[in-house]
Amino acid sequence: MKTSPNRMLATIFGAVYLLVGIIGFTITAGVGFASQDGALLLGLFMVNPLHNIAHVLIGAALLIGGVSNVRAAKSVNIVVGAAYLLLGIVGFFVSGPVNVLALNMPDHFLHLGSAVLLLGIGLGTDKSTSPAPATA
Repeated sequence: MKTSPNRMLATIFGAVYLLVGIIGFTITAGVGFASQDGALLLGLFMVNPLHNIAHVLIGAALLIGGVSNVRAAKSVNIVVGAAYLLLGIVGFFVSGPVNVLALNMPDHFLHLGSAVLLLGIGLGTDKSTSPAPATA
């Protein structure tokens, strides 16, 4: 299997986000599914069960892309990076009942940091491998 920065980052981020999602379920017992006031993960990041599911799904997508091939890893890094960039920006303006993921300020900066790394590697490396075309 060919190693690449995209595969390495997708695999590492995938494993971390998957683990974070699973650990999140251990602290959100009694927290409403989409409650705006979640439990604190690592004493810093607010999560609720819906947020945990998002972490598990994103982690799984990254991990699958990372262990598949360079093209898949590059594609998933770009897509997840773009989604995190959007979430990181929009998160600063989301509050009250719209905040179904129980996002807090540390989450916004984590999402932006993840976006920078995922997009930086996704767009900046493995130039000979273009991302897989989007299908409708």
